[in-house]
Amino acid sequence: MKHRCVISLLIAVLMFSQASVSVVRAQGDWEVTPSSELALKRGLEWLHRNQGPQGNWESNDLGLVSLGALAFLADGHLPGRGKYGDTVQRALDYVMKNAKPSGLLNIADPQRDMYNHGLATFVLGQAHGMTHDQRISKVLEQALRLIANTQAKDGGWDYRAARQGYGHDLSLVVMQAKALRSAVDSGLEVRSDVIQLAIQSVREKYRAANGARNLDDPRLKEGPGQFTYDGHNGTPAMAAAGVVCMQEFGQYDDWRINKNVDHLTSEIKKLRKPNQGDGTVAFDAYTLYYVGQAMYQVGGKSWEENYPILRDHLVTTQTRKPNEQAEDGAWRDTRYVTGGRPGHLFGTSVACFVLAIPNRYLPILQEGKIEALKKGL
Repeated sequence: MKHRCVISLLIAVLMFSQASVSVVRAQGDWEVTPSSELALKRGLEWLHRNQGPQGNWESNDLGLVSLGALAFLADGHLPGRGKYGDTVQRALDYVMKNAKPSGLLNIADPQRDMYNHGLATFVLGQAHGMTHDQRISKVLEQALRLIANTQAKDGGWDYRAARQGYGHDLSLVVMQAKALRSAVDSGLEVRSDVIQLAIQSVREKYRAANGARNLDDPRLKEGPGQFTYDGHNGTPAMAAAGVVCMQEFGQYDDWRINKNVDHLTSEIKKLRKPNQGDGTVAFDAYTLYYVGQAMYQVGGKSWEENYPILRDHLVTTQTRKPNEQAEDGAWRDTRYVTGGRPGHLFGTSVACFVLAIPNRYLPILQEGKIEALKKGL
């Protein structure tokens, strides 16, 4: 197979409108409740009200700005259409106009190159799949080439947009995994060698509780285990990130998935009773972003039992201060972002995205299992 061999998958994605969207909607009140719908509405209102003329919520992290757009896309709001059309368009325009000639989607600290790039590329891929906007397509193609060209020899990525001998950690791989899968959902081409190397990199980050981590160690499958940050440090975020990677890359039957879902289920059940209106999200915004997706992608009992816990946590903690426009309807993240409007942007965007998942508007939530990805590898 030549180095430039591609998986050329054209997914037919319907054009969406607020009036008529042909998707599978929420399956019942165990997915969506009147309270969760109201919380989502209030969250989107916060994002709309606090965006600012540049479209960036006072943040120069293109990944976070893209998350702001994703919150609206996840609820079926498209750029240039309806009540929030201008809000979505301004956010996407801010991202696209700041794309560098190399295709890099980062104007913040270079140490956040591939974080912001992967996240922004993912969101642009979803927007492209919903609109078929050729302006987005041009930015996406460059962004995808940069992902392929900066992949390390071991299949991972570094924080900075430069090819290294070894990738840094799983948190970088999952960002690019979602970007690559988003491109597939939008009908763009993804190089098979890039995906093959990335899958190997993810599997190498799995560690069994007995200490085994080498792929050829027969003890690796024995007992519990989870995906880790770097082969050693396990967190709920990385357990979820590994599951997301395996699902996005079409490895639906990988035995590691269920072991990590078991771990995540245990962690979700440990969540403390939330405090009314304290503005926090379950875990933290970064972790919740992946935990919500991991549970949805696996589906079945894991989704049905765990999603209501995450949903109701968000409903309970949403900030309610009707007389304070900068706070009312928001959630915040203070672990990965230093407070202020960017912190509220992160927390609110992730919360709205998770609350909107059952609506299944995003291409990545509609297509289900893309068997061609699995067979193409």
